[in-house]
Amino acid sequence: MVATLPDFAAWRLCGKLLFIPARHEQPPCFPQRRRVAKKEHAKSLGYTLLAILETHALASYDTLMKAIQVSRVGGPEVLTLVDLPIPTPKQNEAVVQIKAAGVNFIDVYFREGRYPASLPFINGQEAAGVVTATGAEVLNLKPGDRVAYSGSLGSYAEYASVPADRLVKIPDQLDFNLAAAAMLQGMTAHYLSHSTYPLQSGETALIHAAAGGVGQLLVQMAKKLGARVIATAGSTEKAQLARAAGADECIVYTEADFEAETRRLTDGKGVHVVYDGVGKDTFDRDLNVLRPRGYLVLFGGASGAVPPLDLIKLSQKGSLYITRPTLAHYIATREELEQRSNDVLQMIVTGELKLRIHGTYPLAKAQEAHRDLEGRKTSGKLLLIP
Repeated sequence: MVATLPDFAAWRLCGKLLFIPARHEQPPCFPQRRRVAKKEHAKSLGYTLLAILETHALASYDTLMKAIQVSRVGGPEVLTLVDLPIPTPKQNEAVVQIKAAGVNFIDVYFREGRYPASLPFINGQEAAGVVTATGAEVLNLKPGDRVAYSGSLGSYAEYASVPADRLVKIPDQLDFNLAAAAMLQGMTAHYLSHSTYPLQSGETALIHAAAGGVGQLLVQMAKKLGARVIATAGSTEKAQLARAAGADECIVYTEADFEAETRRLTDGKGVHVVYDGVGKDTFDRDLNVLRPRGYLVLFGGASGAVPPLDLIKLSQKGSLYITRPTLAHYIATREELEQRSNDVLQMIVTGELKLRIHGTYPLAKAQEAHRDLEGRKTSGKLLLIP
């Protein structure tokens, strides 16, 4: 590899080698020997020059990384593969070599501009990898540590500089794919079932999109807490996945009205809580399947944003509660992040929680991963592999 535009320092060094002979060299005594010596000296200098240029080019190459950048908001086509400088850590950051990055609906929201971010930006909020460098203020991490994180923009890349207090060490028993798959969706399922509406044994929950990444984990956690789970899915095949995760009943919403079926399955009483990551297509009917003082937990909008709501409807339908939570507020402190992530990771290590990775994509195929996610072609976690 040869540098096309070596910097001034490299050229200056090359010039010195070409025009300043070594002090210990003695001129040959005879003209023929002088000509041979000149040829050998020029050949040697030529090899030295080539080595310098190659070294310079490799050094430049080693400072670059591949990343998926968004320079304008829009559809999957705005996800662009680019070369960018490898980041250097700030005082409180660690640079992570990304081994696997999670693909999530929050990435779609940033790409579309629903969640604002300064352009251009590197998409992605979740990854697992190896620490390669740390800032001066980072005392709890060192190069070589295996870590994972969620909630820091920039994971669709070969390297990311992440606030050290957002990184958690991963158990040796977990590979990078499982660790990356667990962070955002695993902690989301955990806060929904343990904190936003803490499920109690004997309660009934309706879980939409139960064959999806969050859905399958949420079903498992709800059953572990002793709840009855009514699930919805978009096909018979996906319904089988929801039942395999532990759902007591599964409604295929393309074949039956989930509102009527939920009312029937609860003898008209309704459910204690609806966990809804779908949004627009399910929102209005969600309010009709809740029992009095029930909770609608709207944690996503896969089908689009919900319409405006007159709050008087909550009173009319039984003094209902609605919340629109997000993971960031449930891992805001270091203590809560460690507690929640450790709970999830240990459930995976012990086999209490089963992760399903639907597919892995090369980093360059981020557009394809987003199209599959938005087209509801998936039933589990999607990962990008740099």
